[in-house]
Amino acid sequence: MSKKAFGIDIGGSGIKGAPVDLSTGEFAADRLRIPTPQPSTPEAVADTVAELIASFDVASDMPVGVTFPAVIKAGVAQTAANVDKSWIGTDVDALLTARTGHDVFVVNDADAAGIAEMKFGAGRRTSGVVQVITLGTGVGSATFVDGTLVPNTELGHLLLHGDSAERYMASSIKEEQDLDWETWAGRLQEYFSHLEFLFSPTRIIVGGGVSKKHKHFLPLLDLKTEIVPAKLRNGAGIVGAAVLAHREEKALLKADEKAVKKGAEKERAKRGAAT
Repeated sequence: MSKKAFGIDIGGSGIKGAPVDLSTGEFAADRLRIPTPQPSTPEAVADTVAELIASFDVASDMPVGVTFPAVIKAGVAQTAANVDKSWIGTDVDALLTARTGHDVFVVNDADAAGIAEMKFGAGRRTSGVVQVITLGTGVGSATFVDGTLVPNTELGHLLLHGDSAERYMASSIKEEQDLDWETWAGRLQEYFSHLEFLFSPTRIIVGGGVSKKHKHFLPLLDLKTEIVPAKLRNGAGIVGAAVLAHREEKALLKADEKAVKKGAEKERAKRGAAT
């Protein structure tokens, strides 16, 4: 099986993709970005995803992983953040598989970033509870227990001061309210202390675009838990989606092989009984 997979990151303003070398976690070709269609309906986005894949020389058997800004259960969108609400209840896996002709595996966008960090970044070889928190327009989260993902944790919506925490301490709030680093770090302290109390993590990894400026705020935090900046940053979604697609494709192949083997054993048993 190929050690490459194709990763796509669907966002509210852009859809980005690239083939990923799964031995290194690096892009195997330059990333392409296409603006997200408006309105971002399932049909329109599916067409854009197909256009993006067609821009590369993607082998027919190469699996495709896609991040999506929603809670995803069995490939179906349960919510819709920064995309058209008609996505709710849509089988994203089935739609994109049919439209692209590739085996497509969909994952929550924050979970994808976490998968990438655990495989190639700041979470590599870390056991226990690891939480990847992305600070951006909102707050995304991915939680891992001994390397296994607990999907769709949505910890940006923990209650803080009677509202979703992200409305108090997302990096977009820092910009909107023109908060200095020390004031914003105070808000992050409240959030991460709450997270630490609830989950007792081994390590917290902070991602999102603002993580490039981690020296301005991470040293101001006082936690028992080790807290470090993410390493993959903007490429994490694409890489994580590709890693997931490869894993899921491999699991399906093993399941098929097991089913074929079981069927052959049953057939042999029938023939033996007949004789």
